Amino acid sequence: MTDETVARPVGAEPETVTRTDVLGHPWQAETISLPPDAEGEVVATLVSRRTAEPVERAVLHVHGFADYFFHAEYGEWWLERDYDMYAMDLRKYGRSILPHQTATYVADLGDYFAELDRAWQRITERDGHTSVVLSGHSTGGLIIALWANARQPEELAGMVLNSPWLDLQGKAWMRTLPANAVIDRLGRLRPMQVMTREVSGVYGKSLHRDHAGEWDFDLTWKPIQSFPVRFGWIRAIRAGHARVHRGLDIRCPVLVLSSDRTTFTTTLDERAHTSDIVLDVKQIRQWAGSLGTNVTSVAVPGAVHDVVLSRPEARERAYLEIQRWLATYVA
Repeated sequence: MTDETVARPVGAEPETVTRTDVLGHPWQAETISLPPDAEGEVVATLVSRRTAEPVERAVLHVHGFADYFFHAEYGEWWLERDYDMYAMDLRKYGRSILPHQTATYVADLGDYFAELDRAWQRITERDGHTSVVLSGHSTGGLIIALWANARQPEELAGMVLNSPWLDLQGKAWMRTLPANAVIDRLGRLRPMQVMTREVSGVYGKSLHRDHAGEWDFDLTWKPIQSFPVRFGWIRAIRAGHARVHRGLDIRCPVLVLSSDRTTFTTTLDERAHTSDIVLDVKQIRQWAGSLGTNVTSVAVPGAVHDVVLSRPEARERAYLEIQRWLATYVA
């Protein structure tokens, strides 16, 4: 395939441009046009890499907040097991951010269903995959859980959730009915107002190779200091949490991975490299059972928030757990 080719999907989809991705050949990136929103043009990006021979199995991964897909090692792990690898950069994230847009912002998590629907159509109908595993990290884990519960596609073979964001971390009063009511009211009346919060930048620094980590990622797409959080967005997140807490009916096997502990450190020390410093893992385990009836929850010792970006020993354990789960429930 050349650096830029035109592909016409099945059905009435418009022409889309496929190009060599920023990860380099043979990774490809396909821009998906979506209906405009209040800010104007909207796109999402489907990143992919295929196995040497045609296969019927695939993975679709969705990133977290202030994030994008740069996880080539994770993709290669699946490719070695004969799964074609796909990943979404959702609207207003990473490869999909347009100059006129407010990065990361939506007022309803259901807005993401449009790009997930289009990606799923390409993966299954166009590319012929009959068994697809969904993968999601943090906010992406919440989003794909809601989408899978609403759509229940027959090709969905399983779901890997990497530290899914299933509740609001922090002090208990932040999750009370009065606090939720304040978020709901401000989210409706002042959706674009930025919430005041402290971001230490420790998590990003613990990952990036220019600081204390081993990974290379674009700091304009995944900033060390994150992106602003707006009340309209956090209102959408809390609505998603409430839906999970009422109980979902995801019918495929689900694997929930997390660290074995949370340490909300603001210091770039050993704890930042061996625990989740973003979400409360007790909440992840508490709400994992609300996703469906076939849920396996695994705490990985020494893992960080994005489990597959942990130090080698912890991420090797995470891959072992995914392999075990695949062999038991999916393969």
